[in-house]
Amino acid sequence: MGRSVSEPDHQSKRRNTKPPGIKLIEHTKNSNISFKSHQAIVLIVTFLAYTSYHASRKTTSIIKSALDPQTQDETKQLVSSLQRSSALSWFLGTGWAPFDGSNGAGLLGDLDLAFLFVYAVGMFFSGHIGDRTNLRLFLTIGMVGTGLFTSFFGVGYWANIHVFYYYLIVQMLAGLFQSTGWPSVVAVVGNWFGKSKRGLIMGVWNAHTSIGNISGSLIASYFLKYGWGWSMVVPGLLMVVVGVIVFMFLPVDPESVGLDREGVEPRQGEKGLTEHLLGLNSGSENESAVGFVEAWKIPGVAPFAFCLFFAKLVAYTFLYWLPFYISHTAINGEYLSNAAAGNLSTLFDVGGVVGGILAGHISDRLDARAITAASFTYCAIPALYLYRNYGHISMSVNIILMLVIGMFVNGPYALITTAVSADLGTHQSLKGNSKALATVTAIIDGTGSIGAAIGPVLTGYISTRSWSAVFTMLMLSAFVAGLFLTKLVVAEVTAKCLDLQLSSVVEEV
Repeated sequence: MGRSVSEPDHQSKRRNTKPPGIKLIEHTKNSNISFKSHQAIVLIVTFLAYTSYHASRKTTSIIKSALDPQTQDETKQLVSSLQRSSALSWFLGTGWAPFDGSNGAGLLGDLDLAFLFVYAVGMFFSGHIGDRTNLRLFLTIGMVGTGLFTSFFGVGYWANIHVFYYYLIVQMLAGLFQSTGWPSVVAVVGNWFGKSKRGLIMGVWNAHTSIGNISGSLIASYFLKYGWGWSMVVPGLLMVVVGVIVFMFLPVDPESVGLDREGVEPRQGEKGLTEHLLGLNSGSENESAVGFVEAWKIPGVAPFAFCLFFAKLVAYTFLYWLPFYISHTAINGEYLSNAAAGNLSTLFDVGGVVGGILAGHISDRLDARAITAASFTYCAIPALYLYRNYGHISMSVNIILMLVIGMFVNGPYALITTAVSADLGTHQSLKGNSKALATVTAIIDGTGSIGAAIGPVLTGYISTRSWSAVFTMLMLSAFVAGLFLTKLVVAEVTAKCLDLQLSSVVEEV
């Protein structure tokens, strides 16, 4: 009797957590939305959400040339350099104090470091909070906060603010709110999609990172001619708009809209490191959130987290320094302009999209996340060597090698931050506890983000002596990243061998 009374109350509570936009659609249709339609809504809304996160993150790299236009390539001796410099001065102005001085590049670097450091630290807290609150509201607050502080940076243009600490504090707060994004979107997608095709789905879905980088660059570059403040305010306000869309339409999990998790269950008999990852029973599900220390103890979390530290160090070094490296390296005897170098560098993101999809698909087919991630990471080492030593031969060679690097560098990065994080966040050791997705995602990506902050800083110092030394650092980082997965790779290979032996025995019988 008690069970029959409590169940309707529980289902009613779940239905009351439906997003208002979903309620409106169902009221208009006069029928409930199907499970697959909810999955489509989740993919679209979270894709838009994290695209806007990356678009707003990319803006500061675009306005650097306006804040400190004196930071030009002094090594180029092209015929058109004088004309380009005068045109650039007319286009960008004379700079913006305090970034227009001799230490302007250093101050801009401090902004990047402060942003990434707060972002990395905030990630750990965001995951902890995300597993204990409504992810839709948490993500909305994070997006609105990020959009506002991104806009506040641009407000300094009209308010004529020249105090460095104003921009430093605004960037730090923007980084803090940005840290809410990744744990939230991965947790939501992980709630809706089972393990069997999660790698491929998340590989395609992860294209939002590259699309966000590209769209952010295009939007900020377009508005730069009206004043650098617009390049910050417009992306910031767009992010607030997307935040409202998230609040209106994002269903956090099937239960929140009155559906069962039947579409999220894996196939019975799946083997390997992440066997039965989503074997959750909604009737006996433990609703208490997993602690930070307990999440670290989940098998596979620490190795993948430390692997991502070095993998993201390599990826973010390219994100922040690739346009600069291209503009300072003669390709077929000619130097590219800053604009052309920036456009060429986007091919790294294109390769990254292919790598993310390919890594996800392969890991699904093999049911081996660690083997796939380690293989891509080790393949990045010769790719880095070839790009450094042969990328200057011709434009076509440079393009091909850049696409290859993007594929092997971003492939494991995308796989670990998406499918692997979702897998481990629902590990069988949690005994049915579903509230670990955001915490595990935050631990893995937060650890990786520390590497993302360190890589560009080291590159800034090392590049003044030798770019070959920078690439040596990147190759060593990729090698160490692969080493952290050794134990997991051995475990997966052993599981595969046991499966083959078992299959052969069954066939003989």
